This record gives sequence, C-alpha cells and structure tokens, in this order.
Amino acid sequence: MAFGIICLLVAILSALGLFRELKNKNFFAVGFAAVTVAVFGWFSVMTIFSYIVRGGGGAM
Repeated sequence: MAFGIICLLVAILSALGLFRELKNKNFFAVGFAAVTVAVFGWFSVMTIFSYIVRGGGGAM
C-alpha cells in the first residue's frame, strides 16, 4: 500500500509540474511530465486497486 501512495504523490507532483511547464511553454518538460503522470498514475491506481480487490496486496 505504501508503494501505491508514494506513486500517487509522485504523480500529483508531476501533474503540478506539467501545468507549470505548460504555462512556461517548455514542451520538452511537458512531454516528460506527461509520461511521468501517466506511468506513476497508472502504477498507483493499479496498486491501490489490487490492494482493495485482493485484500493485502501480496504476491499471487
């Protein structure tokens, strides 16, 4: 569960950076921030979902 929360925090911070760099029109940084939000957001959602559905998040 801790891994899901850490990934969620990284995704939130990356989303903030994404909007800041969009305002600055730095599209190289926007690309990296968007990929980071997508990857870490996906990992966090799936980790938390797995923890809720499987009840403990352990290996199968």
